[in-house]
Parts: sequence; structure tokens; C-alpha cells
Amino acid sequence: MTVLTYGTKKKDFKPGSPMSTAMKQLGVPVKYSCQKGDCATCQITLAGRYCKPCVAKVPPEPKLKSLQEKGLEIRV
Repeated sequence: MTVLTYGTKKKDFKPGSPMSTAMKQLGVPVKYSCQKGDCATCQITLAGRYCKPCVAKVPPEPKLKSLQEKGLEIRV
């Protein structure tokens, strides 16, 4: 399971599941426009990398123990 964090919220998600579903469950306020990944309106930062949750999947669990415990941070 991959741990995602947003602010003080932390939750486990199955790798490969839709990122848009994970964002909703964490309460991340993401704006959507095209829902296909073309416009980048929904772009967020996940563990320091840009990501479009409308088309992205939850990444696999990181190998670093510190990231496994803290979780991958999401920033809007």
C-alpha cells in the first residue's frame, strides 16, 4: 500500500488505483477542466514531481523507509 499525505491527513491507497479517487478521499481541492490530462488545470505536486490526477495512477510504495512511514506528500 502507498501512503499519501495532504496536510495532516494520511491514508493508504492501492498502487495503480486512480489518483482522482485518492484526491477525493483525502479532501484535496483539485480543479478539473478537460478530465483527459490535456489542459493541466488539475496539476498537483506529488512527492516533488508534477502530476495530473485526472489521468494519473497512485504510484508504487517508495523503497525508502522514511517515505514509507511519512507518506508521499501532496501539494496543490
